[in-house]
Amino acid sequence: MGGYLAVPLALAAAISFGVSGVVEHGCTRTVRARGALEPGLLVDLGRRPAWLAAVGASLAGFALQAAALRFGALAVIQPLLVSGLLFAVAFAVLTGGQKPDSIAIGGAACCAGGLAGFLVIAQPGGGIAAVSLRSMLPLAVVLAAVLALCLAVAHRCPGAARALALALACGILYGVAAFLLKSVTALLGGGIISVLGSWPLYAAAVIGPVGFLLNQNAFQAGALAAPVLAVITTADPLVSIGIARFWSGEHFDTTAWRLGAEIALFAVMTAGIAALACRTPLARGTAPAHGGEPAEPC
Repeated sequence: MGGYLAVPLALAAAISFGVSGVVEHGCTRTVRARGALEPGLLVDLGRRPAWLAAVGASLAGFALQAAALRFGALAVIQPLLVSGLLFAVAFAVLTGGQKPDSIAIGGAACCAGGLAGFLVIAQPGGGIAAVSLRSMLPLAVVLAAVLALCLAVAHRCPGAARALALALACGILYGVAAFLLKSVTALLGGGIISVLGSWPLYAAAVIGPVGFLLNQNAFQAGALAAPVLAVITTADPLVSIGIARFWSGEHFDTTAWRLGAEIALFAVMTAGIAALACRTPLARGTAPAHGGEPAEPC
């Protein structure tokens, strides 16, 4: 029974993330610009009722994601969250008073079709719930190096490069956090002591908030939510699928023709994400902050 709940729970999480992302982006554009990983940004945003409501929606999304991961494979749930971009575009269009054009409609079709086709052909499943900390160290070193590079680029480069670097760092951390979240939910059957004694719980407690702060930094650095959402939405499932395949042991159907089809369909999904991202407008009533001063109230 639980397996049938995984997909609707993941889609509900995607709705929460999509709507909250648009609102959060609008709010970050109304407060003073902050440096990467500067907690003061969250303090500034905490004075915005709309942002607090969006955070509530994000927390609801994380709870739904955790429930979906409890019943479904990591390599299934994370790609399904890509559909959050569809809901982000729809919400931004509704609040911005704009109509979607042919590119947005085509992007939605590519995103949904590529995602559905990938999941049908790849048929991911199986895997192990518990992964030792020692086995994860090589991955941790590689990801730490990539994150350091992203933060260095964000520090040295202004504008779009900064926003995309922060978004990539956020997407990587979100992908890792999803793996950790699944590991924690898998331990729930062993009781609270089993959960409290697991390393993934404490790693997630650090990685999750850091990823969220980078998300807000990326939103603030980008003039539009679109490119930021595109990078995060693509990086998150890619990292999750890699971890699921090589560390959790989740299996994919990799016969020759299926592997080629999987790669092609993931490329179609990525193209759809890019097309949707280019057509994601700002939410109504928000404008970029100038000179470090807040814009209109959020």
